[in-house]
Amino acid sequence: MTDEDAMAIALDEARAAAAHGDVPVGAVVVHNGEVVARRHNEREHRGDPTAHAEVLALRDAAGALGGWRLDGATMVVTLEPCPMCAGALWASRIPSVVFGADDPKAGACGSLYNLGADPRLNHEYRVRGGVRRDECAELLSGFFANRRDPSST
Repeated sequence: MTDEDAMAIALDEARAAAAHGDVPVGAVVVHNGEVVARRHNEREHRGDPTAHAEVLALRDAAGALGGWRLDGATMVVTLEPCPMCAGALWASRIPSVVFGADDPKAGACGSLYNLGADPRLNHEYRVRGGVRRDECAELLSGFFANRRDPSST
C-alpha cells in the first residue's frame, strides 16, 4: 500500500468526522502493508479533548498489534499532527509519519515544532508532508468556511 493509497482512506475518515461536526481529520496506521487502524476526530462527538484521530488510531493499532510499541508501522494523517499527537507518536515509537496538509498554527511535525526530529528525545521518526496536500487542505477549508457561513456550500 502506498502512502497515497493510505491517505485516500484517511480522507474517507476525515469526511466521517465532518459528518458529525468534528474537524475533518482522518488517520490510518499501516503495518506490513495492511491497515491495522483507521479513525477520525471525535472530540465533539465524545466531548473528549484528546479524541484526535491520531490518538484514537494509535490506541486501536496498539490493540491490533498486541503492544504499545508500533515498530514497523506508519501513521498517515490528513493534517500535520499537533504537539499532543506528535508526542503520542513519539511515545508509540512509530518510525514513520506521513501527513497531508501543513498546520501553520499548531503543527508539531515541521511547521511550529518538529518533535519527530528532535535529537534531545530518545526516539525520532521520519516525517513526510504534503501527500495529497490539496485534497486534505480543501476538506479542512471547506469545513471551516461552512461553519462561518452555512450558505457557502
